[in-house]
Amino acid sequence: MFMPILDAKIVGEVIADLRKEKGISQEVLSGLADIGRTHLSAIERGERKPTLETLYRISCALEIKMSEIVKQIENRINEQSPIA
Repeated sequence: MFMPILDAKIVGEVIADLRKEKGISQEVLSGLADIGRTHLSAIERGERKPTLETLYRISCALEIKMSEIVKQIENRINEQSPIA
């Protein structure tokens, strides 16, 4: 039986890429999102998965819809292991 798993590394990569596209440092993004910089760093490295609340704060700070971040995460997951 297939059990899908949300890869924390992919989540972190998407968030890091979006942050870099906006030209924002981890320090600035963590301040705008009101989360700790070390927490954001751990998320971007794939060591922690953000809660929905944290993902929402990050999306607001990046001025991107949370659904767009989720869509990008799903796209990367599908690129790595397409659903049959």
